[in-house]
Amino acid sequence: MSGLNNEADAHPKVIQTGFGKYTLERLPKSFKGDLRAWDAADELILNTLNSDYAAILNQANPILIINDAFGALLTSLHDNTAHSWGDSLLSQLASTNNLHLNQLKVTSHFIPATDELTKTYKLVIIKIPKTLSLLEDQLIRLKPYINPQTIIIAGAMSKHIHRSTLQLFEKIIGTTTTSRATKKARLIYSKNDLENHVTHPYPKTLNIPEFQLDLISHANVFSQNQLDIGARFLLQQLEKCPSAQHIIDLGCGNGVLGIIAQTRQKDAKLTFIDESYLAIASATDSYQKHFKRDPLHQPNFVVSDCFNQYQGDKADLILCNPPFHQAHAVGDQIAWQMFQQSNQQLNQKGELWVVANRHLGYHIKLKKLFGNCRTIASNKKFVVIAAHKRRF
Repeated sequence: MSGLNNEADAHPKVIQTGFGKYTLERLPKSFKGDLRAWDAADELILNTLNSDYAAILNQANPILIINDAFGALLTSLHDNTAHSWGDSLLSQLASTNNLHLNQLKVTSHFIPATDELTKTYKLVIIKIPKTLSLLEDQLIRLKPYINPQTIIIAGAMSKHIHRSTLQLFEKIIGTTTTSRATKKARLIYSKNDLENHVTHPYPKTLNIPEFQLDLISHANVFSQNQLDIGARFLLQQLEKCPSAQHIIDLGCGNGVLGIIAQTRQKDAKLTFIDESYLAIASATDSYQKHFKRDPLHQPNFVVSDCFNQYQGDKADLILCNPPFHQAHAVGDQIAWQMFQQSNQQLNQKGELWVVANRHLGYHIKLKKLFGNCRTIASNKKFVVIAAHKRRF
């Protein structure tokens, strides 16, 4: 994956714990190179495992690692067979990349969040995700695959561990305690001493009367309880979109942009793309509920890091509500990647339509990439902007 500033493409950094020294890098690569592929919570987990659980590590085969953002845990624990379970394709790609970067064999087994676990684990390591719904989903689904002897260690930066976080562990797993803070990070220890009695609340259904639409959202999908106001603003402009034979909903989430676009352009081919497995599951369920498996509408649902894993046709129209953060880190590298690759994936005269907060200044980025940009609509908070395929 290349960026616009090639000089700043690669900025691997070195983590050193009791398990050794490893070179790690993030995906997507930050143009500024100022973000590490790990945090103090990763270091605290690894140092605690090395000092207090070395003997257990040798006996727990395999161990389960949940939400390993860029593979810092997996790379450091490469001597142990591990299963890595999470919702992000990008995290899986980063983990594999960092194993290769350190010339280590890829012996780990990646389990998408949409797949179920299949065996009981003696040691479970959890990085607390940003989304509480994902943690709830994971703990409920983990419950049948642990026993009272299972060691469960979770970690996060202290400011991201709230009372609600601990309450989830106490409600679903059992007795829960926390460590002292170290470098502003903290660990959670939970003992599986409760019966499996929690009802799984996901997926959820969100009714949107103004669009006569029911959206299905699995855990971790953005804006589960109400329609995102940025998405709503873009939806209000869709009648202005050009006619398209192929529409792509990029970073689709629960699929609302693509689904409403389909109602406006019934004969268009549709593709949903997201790097979250649960987002693609949500978009699939939402679309099939709305169109009731109409054989005339057979969209593509693709788990992909932007367009990197996509192998389909180019599009006449790409709709995008890009994120401006990755987990807790704020940045525009994902939006840059979306915009750059969209220009490559558009047919001649094809257009990219973007909704974003006004202060992000995406019109400047689009004009730099596409050579053009126009404002479709704006209000006090959001702007809908469009750019057409750059002519080379």
